[in-house]
Amino acid sequence: MIEEQDKTYSKKEIFKILHPWVRQWFDSQFEDFTPAQKKSIMDIHRNNNILISSPTGSGKTLTAFLSVISELTTLAEADKLEDKVYCIYISPLKALDNDIEKNLDEPLDGIEKIAGKSLGIRKAVRTGDTTQYQRQKMLKKPPHILITTPETLSILLVAPKFREKLSHVKYVIIDEIHSLAENKRGVHLSLSLERLQHLIGQYTRIGLSATVSPIDEVARFLVGYEYGVERNCKVVNINYLKELDMEVMCPVSDIVLADEEDTRLGMYDLLDDLIQENKTTLIFTNTRSGTERFVYNLKKMYPMNYNDSNIMAHHSSLSKEVRLETENKLKEGKLKAVVSSTSLELGIDIGYIDLVVLINSPKSVARALQRIGRSGHRLHEKSKGRIIVTDRDDLVECSVLLKNAKEGKIDRISIPRNCLDVLAQHIYGMSIENPWDLDYAYDVIRKSYCYKDLSRDDYEDVLSYMAGEYPELEERYVYAKIWIDYKENTFGKRGKLARMLYSTNIGTIPDSSGVLVKYDGETVGKIEAAFMERLKKGDTFVLGGRTYRFNYAKGMTINVTPASGPPTIPSWFSQQLPLSFDLAMEIQRFRSYMESKFEYRRSKEEIMEFIYDYLYVDDFAANSIYEYFVEQYKYAKIPSNRCLLIEYYRGFGDRRFVIFHSLFGRKVNDALSRAVAYVVAQRYNMNITISISDNGFYLSSDSTIGGLESFKELTPENFEMILTNSLNKTETLASRFRHCAGRSLMTLRRYKGESKSAGRQQVRGKILLKFVQEMDENFPILKESRREALEDYMDIKNALKVIEMVNSGEMEIKTINTVIPSPFAFNLVSQGYLDVLNQNDKGEFTKRMHQAILDQIKDKLKDIY
Repeated sequence: MIEEQDKTYSKKEIFKILHPWVRQWFDSQFEDFTPAQKKSIMDIHRNNNILISSPTGSGKTLTAFLSVISELTTLAEADKLEDKVYCIYISPLKALDNDIEKNLDEPLDGIEKIAGKSLGIRKAVRTGDTTQYQRQKMLKKPPHILITTPETLSILLVAPKFREKLSHVKYVIIDEIHSLAENKRGVHLSLSLERLQHLIGQYTRIGLSATVSPIDEVARFLVGYEYGVERNCKVVNINYLKELDMEVMCPVSDIVLADEEDTRLGMYDLLDDLIQENKTTLIFTNTRSGTERFVYNLKKMYPMNYNDSNIMAHHSSLSKEVRLETENKLKEGKLKAVVSSTSLELGIDIGYIDLVVLINSPKSVARALQRIGRSGHRLHEKSKGRIIVTDRDDLVECSVLLKNAKEGKIDRISIPRNCLDVLAQHIYGMSIENPWDLDYAYDVIRKSYCYKDLSRDDYEDVLSYMAGEYPELEERYVYAKIWIDYKENTFGKRGKLARMLYSTNIGTIPDSSGVLVKYDGETVGKIEAAFMERLKKGDTFVLGGRTYRFNYAKGMTINVTPASGPPTIPSWFSQQLPLSFDLAMEIQRFRSYMESKFEYRRSKEEIMEFIYDYLYVDDFAANSIYEYFVEQYKYAKIPSNRCLLIEYYRGFGDRRFVIFHSLFGRKVNDALSRAVAYVVAQRYNMNITISISDNGFYLSSDSTIGGLESFKELTPENFEMILTNSLNKTETLASRFRHCAGRSLMTLRRYKGESKSAGRQQVRGKILLKFVQEMDENFPILKESRREALEDYMDIKNALKVIEMVNSGEMEIKTINTVIPSPFAFNLVSQGYLDVLNQNDKGEFTKRMHQAILDQIKDKLKDIY
């Protein structure tokens, strides 16, 4: 049963259960326990499963460890501390592991000083980077607190000698659980936790999380199920203790009329002012390329303020040594500013941060709170954050995001279910441990939250694949990994190299590298693998200022030829964080309120007053939002959660555009746009260009497109089938299949000490995909590839909600014809053209379009002013 822990214990009550030395150490360091600690420490001491959700700096980590340290101290004093692991700490980041080891030094050293002797409490980090010498050392003298990652835990479960050291584990702490639960690393971990429980019996599960929703589901993910019923878990939800000092800022007085260059310079001036006003500033840019650009430009534009010694970049493409140097310099207070993409979102110890600046929208309330929570990293201090916006869509989005953050409306995360590739990997791992009864293994697997609804058919299909019961696959060098004895109802490992193959191919993060772009045998540059997934034959895109047509992909290389005209695929697509569906719907509701104000002919003053009250914005922001909406209302129609607007527009070269004003986030729009384009292509037998953003999508062609009719063909009953059919022969499915084939060990990333490049894996994946599609459309790994594409890469669940809203009449469809794209459509339509224009042309282009709309509606505007 999941229940909220509402009892708060006093310092005196908690001190009663702590060892006197631990009590004395704590008293010398802190005045009192934090609210999270007052609600959690007692339950951990009583061995209750617990999920603690609270902001950065609220003492979560010490909360988790204090009872553990107290118990180990008691055992050490009585000379009963054995050579075995008592506590496993798991985090998603190796950097976080190293942090924890260092942070444990302080209490352990302090307690030993009070005791006046060495207690011999050991802790150690075990990850893929741990040397063979250190591993051997751990076998002889295992750490009492083992610090590791999800992947390494699953390897330790099949290591016979180390398994023995895990046999008395009492506590498992999972840090940053929110960042694991929403992807396949979390799915993988959930099965490892059940395998550990099978091995050693009941242990206490402790989850540590930043602000997350829905918190009860994350608690279920943490503890799993027993006999189909969720295990007990206490939930401690300490949120919004810190006051939020958050503002949305714009670098220019008028977003639309300002030149692109003025906006750019204004943004850097504003950023420089913010950095100079504070001791240490952390800046998030959303992309690695953006991180590099901001560091370079700040040093170039303000050489008196920034140099190599006081500003640094931090992102996942940098080496571990460079990232560690940045983190250490931050902790030592040597850096004025650090610019990051997403890599400093999680709780790595980076010392005290005065201000967090977000360049453009972080796309979700939870992510904004996580990032801004890195500032004021002391209890009861304000978290101070500024969001800098550079266009009107961003201004509206960030203003609504700010409102939700202040009011505690958090976007919900989605936890993947029934991932058959991860299941295949774990079945192999289980077979290496010992032979298993088929029914008992099925029961253990279904104790995981992620597999509680796993069908027997899917389970048996994965077993059949792993046992080599598809003889055609042997012709493609995919060999059996396990044996099944149906008479005895058991399965086990096959081959002497099983443990080596498992240990060297474990994990869920696919190998990736840049995709080479070649024309006439010459390399012209690189694109990201995620960007390649969007390309289909004939698509054009910009690279290095030139437009190229995509011909075909071979491994991690694509073949192109020069092309003219605007690109059909905007180059920024793959780098964008997706807008969360929940936040998108909040923006839609705001749109609906604004439309009502105009419909009821409210005055500008009344509407401005509403914007102030609703969004917590300043005069300039309120006015910009007002102007944006009044232009859309007078020129076209305001789309909202009650109205899906379809706009027909004829562009340059007489090209037809059908623009869907579907502000549901990019993942939902990806699903909707593919389904509609598939219906159009089937009906009219024409090639369709798709472009998507968080705010909508458009279909484009040289001839008339029946966009409305095609959208109306989508129903809750046929939507999934149409979307699934649209995936065939796409790079999206090919790429997902490669990843799933790697996780399910169809393709081995490493064999006998040799690694296969991402390019070779890609080629092999495509060959296998074609073969499997011809062999069996319901092959489990192909089925999982489709599920991953539909549910994880796209968002079919929420796309289906949209289809249901339209079909039920909850959301009506309106159509308009425009000569110039409407204001809300401008960013989407213009993006393709803007890719091939230089900075100055972009500014002029923007202003011309805006002025043309103002000219069209000037008489209507007189009614309001």
